[in-house]
Amino acid sequence: MKRREFIRTAAIAAPALQLFPSGLSGITREKMPLKLEKRSLGRTGEKLSILGFGGIVVMNATPGESDQRVKQAIDYGVNYFDVAPTYGDAELKLGPALKPYRKDVFLACKTQERTREGARRELEASLERLQTDHFDLYQHHAVREMKDVDTIFAPGGAMEAFIKAREEGLVRFLGFSAHSVEAAMALMERYDFDTILFPVNFATWYAGHFGPQVLEKARQKDMGILALKAMARRPWPEGAKRTNNKTWYEPLNTPAEAQMGLRFTLSHPVTAAIPPGHEDLFRMALDLATRFDPLNENEVLAIKQKGLKGQPLFSYPMD
Repeated sequence: MKRREFIRTAAIAAPALQLFPSGLSGITREKMPLKLEKRSLGRTGEKLSILGFGGIVVMNATPGESDQRVKQAIDYGVNYFDVAPTYGDAELKLGPALKPYRKDVFLACKTQERTREGARRELEASLERLQTDHFDLYQHHAVREMKDVDTIFAPGGAMEAFIKAREEGLVRFLGFSAHSVEAAMALMERYDFDTILFPVNFATWYAGHFGPQVLEKARQKDMGILALKAMARRPWPEGAKRTNNKTWYEPLNTPAEAQMGLRFTLSHPVTAAIPPGHEDLFRMALDLATRFDPLNENEVLAIKQKGLKGQPLFSYPMD
């Protein structure tokens, strides 16, 4: 997409930004006591738990720890698992731990390879490591720059591998994760993807002006919207001691703050949010999300003020 066209698209979406946090009437919701709510995933016909299990939760874990963490998630009602080959040994750990439950869960994987050959090679390797014959969702991972979008859709680009894999039954749905507004908008213009995985965070939303235009576009296209960074506070302050090695940002690490972040994200037309990969934060998110209730009008105003004072992880336009 040319920059002039992109700006025009963003401007058209602007009046609708005031709809957020919007009602959830466009999403089918299923609730069960003490379990995670499930929501419809765009036009796919699937219903996913409102929390997803990020593969980083089992990165560097023992086989026993991996089994326990996956089982706990299943017990809470998690049926959405997301992993990538860039998450250390997560695929190797998640595959065996997830095997007893594979037929009942929605398994998503990603690739940062941008060419047809690279994407196909990584897809086959991920299938083998995860001990499965298909992925429910396969995604272009962490697309940020327009040059990556161009490579993906060029002759010999990764999009060719994605489409072929779907034709062969190796993947069911196609999606992407993106870390810039411009890349996300361009990807949605060039192909009718089934899903988008994108940061939806209170500070990024209000102080960074990052996210509303993307969610509006995705909603117009009836895509499944999956969220990152719901429990992010800000970038790690320079020189600050890091409390865990599984997040590149400072997380919301108290129950009250984490609940606020999750409620902000899940009060939007989002199917599911993926919490931080640290096992303690993920466990806390599981407990909090069983008690999810959408923000009321007064709470929306309060979190907006907090967000405007925050330090966003991402901003639009990019710095």
